[in-house]
Amino acid sequence: MKRGTSRDIRTANRYEVLRQIIAASPTSRQELAAATGLSLATVATLVGELLDLRMITEVGFEDSAGGRPRGLVAVNAAGGALIGVDIAETYVHVELFDLALNVLARAEEHMRPGESRPERVVAHVTAAVGSVVAQAGVEAARVLGVGVSVPGQVDRDTGVAEYAPNWDWHDVPLLDLLSEHIPYPLHLDNPLRASAVAELWFGAARGHGDAVVVNLGTGVGAGLVLGGGLHRGVSNSAGEWGHTTLVLDGRLCRCGNHGCVETYVGALGIMQNLRELSPRSPLLHPGDQTATIDALAAGVAAGDPVAVKVVRDTARYLGAGIAVLVNVLNPEVVVLSSWVAARLGEPLLDEVCEAVARHALRRPLAASRIVLSPIPTDPVCLGAATFALEGALQAVSQRRAAGARGRTAPPA
Repeated sequence: MKRGTSRDIRTANRYEVLRQIIAASPTSRQELAAATGLSLATVATLVGELLDLRMITEVGFEDSAGGRPRGLVAVNAAGGALIGVDIAETYVHVELFDLALNVLARAEEHMRPGESRPERVVAHVTAAVGSVVAQAGVEAARVLGVGVSVPGQVDRDTGVAEYAPNWDWHDVPLLDLLSEHIPYPLHLDNPLRASAVAELWFGAARGHGDAVVVNLGTGVGAGLVLGGGLHRGVSNSAGEWGHTTLVLDGRLCRCGNHGCVETYVGALGIMQNLRELSPRSPLLHPGDQTATIDALAAGVAAGDPVAVKVVRDTARYLGAGIAVLVNVLNPEVVVLSSWVAARLGEPLLDEVCEAVARHALRRPLAASRIVLSPIPTDPVCLGAATFALEGALQAVSQRRAAGARGRTAPPA
């Protein structure tokens, strides 16, 4: 088993303390110790380091019951900028945040069919990152890093997109390609982890130890929060629920298997549900996922029977799949996230809740809530920005360790 070094543990603790400060500014060292489970002495040391880094600032005092006033700290929003990149099958969305994770600028590049070649994706990301930096007017030195989310399986350490079935990508050195055009530290992961972290920090999973964040877009997957933290699995591949079998010998999936969850509840699967029910429906926009999902949402709102039936049928498949997650993982909350869930909204949620109730075991279901993501911005960009923040703190630890080794090295 791989064990963390003391430096890794210190970096993780510093990250957790900063996360709590961002979530609850202003706060005291005593409150941070209670929230993180760390000793007050450890918290005081870590707060001192974050103050030195100008990531947080002292903001006054609060009265304590019968004791000395407690010093309060808050995140220094102007202490740096973070960029989150959401690469999806139909768009590249980029947001720039301050250190309090407030959005300062947004940019979006549309990806047309056939534009999934790595060099085209890199061009879209480069353009959008340049746009948000220009919009926000931030100096390059203030950008602490860029978190990049790409669909499929990724190697965080090497920056390689190992497998993206929807694009037929295999071992694409994405961060190396991006680094030729983007002059900031880059950190790679996928949307399942990014959306799970966003919900854990600011959304429906906040304050919960066990949660599942179901991403519904062109691709489908489940970000997992277990025991209060992000669950990655041994090879950073946890959550590929969209490629589990829902229907034996069912529809062919782009991963090569048949009957995957994604082929029935992803955007393309929903289009197929509509096509099978009503091949000539005006709701169907061949080749345009977004327009079709938007038309279905409008149709449901207007009481169109075809739209209502398609959403209900989609929810039946989705509910059966979510029931498995409820039975196996016993989460406190299941969050429906990403653009398909956002567009279909409450009508989809209501149907899904009914379907899950028909398939899940009573006891785990009674302990779970199923909700739509409450995050008003792009949750994948938000989560990706936290990966950039984590990377910035790791870089600080590495520089300090290198400096310490240099001071203790014997003379040449």
